[in-house]
Amino acid sequence: MRSRLALLSAAVLVVGGPAVPASAKAPVNATGYALQGSAGPPDVTRDGRYLRTIAISGVALDGPTRISPVSADVAQLRRAAHRHGRKAVLLLSNYSDDLKDFDERVAHRMLTSGPARAAVIRALRKATRGFDGLQIDLESLRSRDVAGLVAFTRELDAALPGKTLSMAFMASTDRRGYLARGHDLAALAPSLDRMVLMAYDQHGPGWSRPGPVGSLSWVRRELGYFAKVLPNRKIDLGVAAYGYQWGRGSRTLTVSQARKRAGDKARWRAKQGEWSAKLSGGRTIWWSDRRSLRAREKVARSYGLHGVSIWEIGSSGRLR
Repeated sequence: MRSRLALLSAAVLVVGGPAVPASAKAPVNATGYALQGSAGPPDVTRDGRYLRTIAISGVALDGPTRISPVSADVAQLRRAAHRHGRKAVLLLSNYSDDLKDFDERVAHRMLTSGPARAAVIRALRKATRGFDGLQIDLESLRSRDVAGLVAFTRELDAALPGKTLSMAFMASTDRRGYLARGHDLAALAPSLDRMVLMAYDQHGPGWSRPGPVGSLSWVRRELGYFAKVLPNRKIDLGVAAYGYQWGRGSRTLTVSQARKRAGDKARWRAKQGEWSAKLSGGRTIWWSDRRSLRAREKVARSYGLHGVSIWEIGSSGRLR
């Protein structure tokens, strides 16, 4: 995400695969996502010095030439981050409250029009005043968006001097998969300071049977191609800090909700690096918490990645 501090200071940086770190205890650069309306200043300021960056989900495309305004809540989160020595990065999304999903159509109209891109970039220059950087979180894109996304990223990079530029990527295992999601990794990388692999949502109610949010083996498999073709020092490993419930009342759960519902039925699954519980009425819960985060930090160190990015700090509970 942002152009964070360096990486694990004692780790070996590589491109194309894992390396053995000099110290298994080397600190990672940790970013926490804060969602406006969900996270508050206490979420930004806890966990000691662990979180180095707060990525605030704060503006969305409001048509092909407009973005939503920066709210007072977002500005408050930015100020809280800065008061406590953390960087603050603004997220640009194409999530639509009306659709309750990411809107590829509005993103496509913006990305494929030079004047529309220019209008959005002008708005983003204003919106990012006071922020340390911007992260592009345009999801559910298609292959028809590849060229436009590359152009938009290059133009943003030129328009935001002195600020970091990052992008979140839906996970895949090959070039074809990324192109189908609108991402030409090699063409995007030169304009980006940070590239965040969203290594979660392997399973979830509505699209799969019960299973881990993102098992360790799946994380390594998805990371394998991403780390092979990109400079590992630019990569943040996205980590879940939430859970899902299947069966009666299927839903997303915060970590505290998952723990409370699971009670004494909670079981740590070391192979998956997550917790699970089978409850009455055919309900099943899987969730990822700070113990899961520790396991994924080890993966990040083994590849010499820049760090980890945690979705989301308002629901995660204490990370340290």
